[in-house]
Amino acid sequence: MPLIYIIAGEASGDALGAGLIRALRAETGGRIEVAGIGGDRMAAEGLQTLFPISEMAVMGIVEILPKAPKLLRRIGQTVADIQARRPAVVVTIDSKAFTMRVNKRLHALRTKTGEGPKLIHWVPPTVWAWRPGRAEVIARYLDHLLTLYPFEPPYFEAHGLPTTFVGHPAAVAPDGNGKRFKGRYGLPAGAPVLGLFPGSRPGEVKRLLPIFGDVVDRLAARYQGLRVVLPTVSGVADAVREGTANWRAPVSIVTEHRHKADAFAACTVALAASGTVTLELSLAGVPTVVAYRVNALSAAIARRLVDPEAVVLTNKLMGKRVIPQFLQEDCTADRLTVAIERLFDDPRARAEQGAASEAIRRMLTVDGEDPSIRAAKAVLKVTREEADALVAD
Repeated sequence: MPLIYIIAGEASGDALGAGLIRALRAETGGRIEVAGIGGDRMAAEGLQTLFPISEMAVMGIVEILPKAPKLLRRIGQTVADIQARRPAVVVTIDSKAFTMRVNKRLHALRTKTGEGPKLIHWVPPTVWAWRPGRAEVIARYLDHLLTLYPFEPPYFEAHGLPTTFVGHPAAVAPDGNGKRFKGRYGLPAGAPVLGLFPGSRPGEVKRLLPIFGDVVDRLAARYQGLRVVLPTVSGVADAVREGTANWRAPVSIVTEHRHKADAFAACTVALAASGTVTLELSLAGVPTVVAYRVNALSAAIARRLVDPEAVVLTNKLMGKRVIPQFLQEDCTADRLTVAIERLFDDPRARAEQGAASEAIRRMLTVDGEDPSIRAAKAVLKVTREEADALVAD
């Protein structure tokens, strides 16, 4: 029974990893073993994580520096665990600061010893947004790449890296039930509901939650009966509870993933940190405003390297700015409040975003197949090829 080692370093990767584990078992009739690093959702699929993924949840060029010593220790621990377990394949998911360093070490060991697992990565670096030269670099040490978006494979195939567009699992997620959510969390049926998504990393929550709180206080003064719905993850839940305790509108904090789709359906409008959740909100048809801030030095460096029109995935896919985005110095309570009020007050503004939902859904699936199943099939193909090679040797 082959062992597949899966590493996810943050909430979005944990969701992909959980879907991959389910799909691998479905495709093999359960004749597969998994080990690795994951969060709550992968744990629910039976994975015993090597250490908490919250230790890897870092974003920003400067922000990573204070955590570098711990990250390096965890990288060493992970590589040692992989060497001891001897999996057929290692699948790393997103979290480039961590996973790419693990892959580089594993590739170097394989080059030196002549043996080691095949290396697959899911959710590649955003070379289409900044530093396209990274595609050539990672092609040197990966064996296969899985992508969420249809425009990504050519960047990597140009450098000889086999790449499979599998689609995005959010595109096949079931619709939520807003009425059920409101009943479960005690929200009045006709209340205006603001969904808040301040990110899953501690640094994101620390920077964005106070700004979001100012926005909520301003909106509460204008929209009578305003309610706030705030889905979050266990790693930052305590910080979210503390940070929202004195807001002027009631806040329903949602920590169970099974309620997330219903929470989306209950939202009138959403305010979200840039990330995967913005795409999920678009697919769910929730009118959204996107906000983001990083350390000032990280921002100064990023301005020279990052295409701002590629920051919000919905906008990148549609080829135009469908979702308003407020980054860095534009991420202020004043500007965010005005943008959200427009979505609350103007049906046409909401309809503009709603029209993009089905178009994006079509872009993010292949022949209607579940992306997790497509990813599992690609992983198993590499696993079988590795097994055949070992037999031949």
